[in-house]
Amino acid sequence: MENSKNENNSSQIRPGLWATVNERYPGSMITKTDFVPLARLKKPLSESRLTFVSTAGVQPKNSLPFDTVHPVGDYTFRRVPSDSKPADLEIHQLKYPTVGAKKDLNVIFPIERLQELADEKIIGGLTTNFFSFIGYNMDALKLEQALAEDIADAVEAEKPDAALLAPA
Repeated sequence: MENSKNENNSSQIRPGLWATVNERYPGSMITKTDFVPLARLKKPLSESRLTFVSTAGVQPKNSLPFDTVHPVGDYTFRRVPSDSKPADLEIHQLKYPTVGAKKDLNVIFPIERLQELADEKIIGGLTTNFFSFIGYNMDALKLEQALAEDIADAVEAEKPDAALLAPA
């Protein structure tokens, strides 16, 4: 039966997709040897401080805009205060449609939903800052050795118990 192929964890929805991505963007794919086991929470979620990291290109208004037209991407990130209101934030992003996000920022950067979860004590609290960058970065090595390291250091400085990562 055709469905049995989909039940196999090693099957792909689009056969050859990863080979095509690797061919077009050498070195950009994560290989099985790159996997790092997820860390387990050391305390209940209701007692844990959460941070948020997104590729949405969201940033505080009047901050230095991301370079959305650079041919290989922008390798910087922005701190977004976790107590911000959507009206205090803007999106600098050309690589995905932002019409819906401009109507309700929470569809791409769920800041109010995370604030609500903290207010309702479903999560123990939020770090002072969240983090955002633009996901269009064509130099995988630079992404890993510069941007990812910089964000990791900034996240670690916030001392979260958990991090929510969301691609745009």
